[in-house]
Amino acid sequence: MTPVIAVPAAPAAAVVATRGATTSITERLRALAIRPQSMTAGELIDRYMAVYAGRDSSRTQRLAAWHALIGEFTLESLDADVLHAGRAELATEPGLAFKGLDHAGRKIFKTKAGKPKTPATLNRYMVAISAVFTWAIEQRLSPRSWINPCHGIRRYQEPDGRVRFLDEAERARFFAACRASKYPRLFALVLMAMTTGARRGELLGLRWHDVDLAAGIAYLGKTKNGDRRTLVLLPHMVEALGPLAGDAPRYVFGSVRSKYQKPAVIDSAFRDALARSEVSDFRFHDLRHCCASYLAQAGTPLNVIAEVLGHRKLDMTRRYAHLTTHTKAQAMRASLGEIK
Repeated sequence: MTPVIAVPAAPAAAVVATRGATTSITERLRALAIRPQSMTAGELIDRYMAVYAGRDSSRTQRLAAWHALIGEFTLESLDADVLHAGRAELATEPGLAFKGLDHAGRKIFKTKAGKPKTPATLNRYMVAISAVFTWAIEQRLSPRSWINPCHGIRRYQEPDGRVRFLDEAERARFFAACRASKYPRLFALVLMAMTTGARRGELLGLRWHDVDLAAGIAYLGKTKNGDRRTLVLLPHMVEALGPLAGDAPRYVFGSVRSKYQKPAVIDSAFRDALARSEVSDFRFHDLRHCCASYLAQAGTPLNVIAEVLGHRKLDMTRRYAHLTTHTKAQAMRASLGEIK
């Protein structure tokens, strides 16, 4: 016969307390599950930008354009048709040209008269608003079972990205002009951009507490795509930075007038160096292309180049694939040339 084990009954007060705790948890979960009613796209964009911590300074401008277009629409009324029409409206507006940074390091844009936005630019506008909608779903701010309306819109086909790099003669002339620049740190800035592949904004925002010359590395906080990245400083880069080292809070490439307490505005110095070196059709961002192109020509695998540049997707790096053709041909001749 199976013995009967007596289980002492829980005190009545304990049962009541447990029920009360369960009820309290249930009520809290129900309260958390309540979605905002009839939130507008404008309100959502404002909430998103209030907590946005990325380094993409163009996001503010792009979301402001969407705010003006669809700000009064509720999320329930937004669908792929509305976003498609919004993109078509954006396409009729002239594009914007980057004109440098202001005293606080913010980007300055001016309208390109008569020049419409490119397919790549329109794709970036869609990426910006899609990020807002994805965030709304993650934060449980959207209606239940709501689908990001951008998912029903095909991206525009983009042309192959620009690849402009300096040949040896151009590089020698340009470096000489940078060394003679009115901005005393232009050569170090250009050399660092070319040897690390870092973006202009990332370098201008670098402070001395982010740089470890002894270890030969520099730390970027949140980059344009939101990732943290470590830059490798080659020996000649460390040599160029050594005499410039300053107090930890000061900018590595700060303005002389502010005693390096604010980022430098290097547009005129850069243009002057290009003019004196007779280098044409070259922008600061092309220094990043130089880094990738030189690596590709040396036979560096594309995944390593992507790591150096901080690309999340290898598709961004494939524009340099054609530069590896010579290296691949050499390897094939050496390894497969005797097979007949």
